[in-house]
Amino acid sequence: MKTIKNRLFETIEKINDRVIEIRHDLHAHPELSGHEEHTKYLVKGILEASGYTVRESEKHFGLIADLRVDDNARTVAIRADMDALPIEEQTGKPYSSREKGIMHACGHDSHTAIALGTAIAMAEHKEALPGNVRFIFQPSEESKEGGSVEMIADGALEGVDGIFGLHAYPYLKTGQIGYKYGVMMASADIFSIEVFGKSAHGARPHEGVDAILVTAMIVNSLNHIVSRMIDPLHPAVISLGTIEGGRASNIICDHVLLKGTVRTINEDVRSNIPKMMEASIKGISESMGATYNFDYEFGQPELINYDKMVDIIIGEAKGVIGEENCIDLVDPVMGGEDFSEYLKIVPGAFFRLGTCNEEKETCVSQHNSRFDVDDDALQVGMKIMGASALAFLGQKAE
Repeated sequence: MKTIKNRLFETIEKINDRVIEIRHDLHAHPELSGHEEHTKYLVKGILEASGYTVRESEKHFGLIADLRVDDNARTVAIRADMDALPIEEQTGKPYSSREKGIMHACGHDSHTAIALGTAIAMAEHKEALPGNVRFIFQPSEESKEGGSVEMIADGALEGVDGIFGLHAYPYLKTGQIGYKYGVMMASADIFSIEVFGKSAHGARPHEGVDAILVTAMIVNSLNHIVSRMIDPLHPAVISLGTIEGGRASNIICDHVLLKGTVRTINEDVRSNIPKMMEASIKGISESMGATYNFDYEFGQPELINYDKMVDIIIGEAKGVIGEENCIDLVDPVMGGEDFSEYLKIVPGAFFRLGTCNEEKETCVSQHNSRFDVDDDALQVGMKIMGASALAFLGQKAE
């Protein structure tokens, strides 16, 4: 007799071409954070046709889809993000973006397609499932706030015992996955600094307060925080992304605006960095006769995987792609991911799905105009995600 997992895999293989078509449709019609309307209704229609109970929101385009088997059984959640990026696509693929200046440059189209395919397959075997399944289709992962917070507020994790997520990864070959115990990704905070000086004629700088000069000293000082004030064993990044100031070449500038991001993988370091930054900004500004505004916003926290949930992913992946293709990523990365918000509430794990295929030109990094996902990776993602969900539901609750 075939096991539920074997039957699930057969269904995934049967619907694989359809899932690829769904991915191509999503890729051709990308939508920015907060505007995922086409994506929402495509996903909603498929889920309802498969027998899911779907909850919508009036505030955003996210969806919560439930397949209930037994109210006394465990519930596992699978999350997929849906938004695209403001980048003009240059892949030349037949399914390239039809929306000017917008493309799926981070693989969220593949995440959505994989979750949908997994949902379709699990629904076909509902009566044999050992527990309940919830699919969370999340908007606005690429926004600074992160759509996961909205989904949680809407009850996405109510009654959920565990959660899994994945991300397309062009640094691993198709047919491989990357896993990481503990901290996998950094927190992602943003900040802005305004420096106020006093304008004067460029030929008489002593009559003004040069906001550009003050800013230059602040930028230099901020770059010394990581190298001289933080334990080198605790990685941190302070990056300035924009700087705006000045009106003419012969006027001493009286206002400069800077914006940037801070990434850490240690909560103590994270909490101290704003204090270090403001101490530098304040000291320099006051010594130069300038004033300032400093605004710091804490974003997504570090993504910290649960060991036992990682064990499940590795155990199931070995049966799909072989132990040699399960890659220990060893070190965390400084990128942020708002899946971390879910992991603050319920046990779960996030893994990397290899999508690099040189012949198909899918080894380009994310957030690049030539980024694309190898369609052969979709089936791998569906099988590992589906098998991991089954394995979690089959375990006894602790």
